[in-house]
Amino acid sequence: MTEAKSNRVARRGRIFPEIQWTEEQFAQWKAKQDEFHQRCKPIFDRVQPELIQTHYNWYMAVEPESGEYFVDKDEMTAIKMSRQKYPSSPVFVFKINETGVAGTI
Repeated sequence: MTEAKSNRVARRGRIFPEIQWTEEQFAQWKAKQDEFHQRCKPIFDRVQPELIQTHYNWYMAVEPESGEYFVDKDEMTAIKMSRQKYPSSPVFVFKINETGVAGTI
């Protein structure tokens, strides 16, 4: 007895189509991200010298409205800690090192 072959075609790639933004939409998004970063950066700069001594290469999630920050070895855990206290507020994540950035480009 022969086995029946399935005519099902496997999906390839993403489920959702790519986002098609105009240059203007992208520029608006980038400006909004930069503005948010500028609100979070002073909080990071204020505590970074003290935290770099004890928490080098840990992650810091900053919630700019309250000025609070959450520190953990794991990036996602720091974000989860901020979400528990501020469920609808966005956070900016820094790495506690000399630059505040994880990795290099």
